[in-house]
Amino acid sequence: MEENTSPKKRPLHTKILWGLLVGVVAGFLASTLLGPEDARLTWLVANITSPLGNLWLRLLLMVVLPLVFSALVVGVAGMGDVRQLGRVGLKTLGYTVGISAISVVIGLLLVNLVKPGQRIDPATATALEAEYGRSAEEQVGATTAALEQKKDKPVAVITEVVDRLVPVNPVSAMVGTPNLLHIMFFALVLGIASTLVPKETVAPFTGFFEALYEVAVRIINGIMLGAPYAVALLVFSSVASFGTGLLVALLWYIAVVLGGLLIHGILVYGLSVRFLSGLKPLEFFNRVKTVAITAFSTSSSNATLPTALRESREKLGVPQEINSFVLTIGATANQNGTALYEGVTIIFLAQLAGADLSLATQLTVAYLAILGGIGTAGVPGGSIPYVIVVLASLGVDPALIAIILGVDRLLDMCRTAVNVVGDITAATYVARTEGHTLLGAVGKG
Repeated sequence: MEENTSPKKRPLHTKILWGLLVGVVAGFLASTLLGPEDARLTWLVANITSPLGNLWLRLLLMVVLPLVFSALVVGVAGMGDVRQLGRVGLKTLGYTVGISAISVVIGLLLVNLVKPGQRIDPATATALEAEYGRSAEEQVGATTAALEQKKDKPVAVITEVVDRLVPVNPVSAMVGTPNLLHIMFFALVLGIASTLVPKETVAPFTGFFEALYEVAVRIINGIMLGAPYAVALLVFSSVASFGTGLLVALLWYIAVVLGGLLIHGILVYGLSVRFLSGLKPLEFFNRVKTVAITAFSTSSSNATLPTALRESREKLGVPQEINSFVLTIGATANQNGTALYEGVTIIFLAQLAGADLSLATQLTVAYLAILGGIGTAGVPGGSIPYVIVVLASLGVDPALIAIILGVDRLLDMCRTAVNVVGDITAATYVARTEGHTLLGAVGKG
């Protein structure tokens, strides 16, 4: 039999990493040999590499809004009828929101403390702000000024919060630059309301959004095939124009994300399983290590679900009826590692663009990141489209996303492991509060 000697196809994330390396090396050589002010290099960036890279970004932006909206509706609707689920559904929802909020707070505290996006020289920072800042400073400034004017008027502040969260016309929120707060609030309401309607009645409605979600994912998968080339072009444009100072900031960004995931994954989960689930933290982590390794290697909460269902039942004694509901919902909705990552990434890229985000704006980012943890696809790279559309809503040029795409796979592997372990902590919490005895329990004290 003839031996198959065809080369093994490289995975997409490897191609993207190569694209990043090619862009960095080519940009460094061009900047060093010609100088960033050289007319030929400036023309090449302005007329060839940057427009072609931005074409890919515009294709992503074209599809990202239906993806995010449908994912959030489907994710919330997947909880089932909260009235029928009763305590289990409410406990799962409460735990998911609470633990995601903690993860986002950890991420925002670290990114504001370390400020990875500001660890570049002033000249590079000024150039980046001029190139990528767009209307971010004006947009953030307008929001801050509006809140400052109303800070002494409690009723007006409450009105401002309502105006910022609740849309009068959801359709108008989707026109032009999308208002993510309004869009995601509307999607949240639709998802919750659909759980209260009989399944046979709501099936066509949820079926439409499930189909929209799948179609959007398929389109984005096709667009992502061009990611290695787009990343090479965009990174070349950035490095050729601004030098290698961006790479130093990138290393600090990686350290912040991994540090936040480590704190959340060990400290927060450890405290959760000890005091909410009644388990010894070290024993818990030892019992779920197979699940964590599977999640790390696949970068997919959905692909890890069968392993998580088996291991949490056999290693922790979570009853099947709780296991099936909490872990299945968690694969889509309880992605607190992703929420942390999204919050850090948005603030980091805003820092690079020179946008000084106010507390009010960062709270908005936190809210969006928590909802993003629910509405992000549980597949490799599912966060990228969401981060792009949030950046656009803040007035930050989404082209900056190219800087992190090359390292996203590593961060994706780490945050997926945190996501899946978080799903199991939720299942053990619900099981214990429902009166079930878990394997390795230390008692109810």
